[in-house]
Amino acid sequence: MTQITLTQEEATTLRGALSSYVSDLRMEIADTDSWQFRQNLKREAVLLKKLLDQLDAELALAGTSL
Repeated sequence: MTQITLTQEEATTLRGALSSYVSDLRMEIADTDSWQFRQNLKREAVLLKKLLDQLDAELALAGTSL
């Protein structure tokens, strides 16, 4: 297992960047014609949402408002 230690500011910044990317990814999934590429993007979106949930949980424990 890989572990990264982030400051609260870094975690908040990363959360914002991931959130923005996931939003863009939704549009990309909708516009993609290739079934296989769409499936890959959907898997990526699920993984990134999972990471966002983990960041949210850690930031909540640290008392940082999102």
